[in-house]
Amino acid sequence: MTYLTVKEAMDYLNVKSNKTFKALISSGLPVINMGKSLRVKKDDIDEFMKAHTVVATTERNK
Repeated sequence: MTYLTVKEAMDYLNVKSNKTFKALISSGLPVINMGKSLRVKKDDIDEFMKAHTVVATTERNK
């Protein structure tokens, strides 16, 4: 089980903005509050991204 710091989680997600990372948390990304710091379980990131994957299509509504 791997726990990432916020910076490590942002790097793993390729997210550059704290605002974007906070939006992911607001959208349901689980975080663990450890005193004054947050940790994110790597498996939780993978599950969150899998659950929020959208399949793009090339069809357009006519």
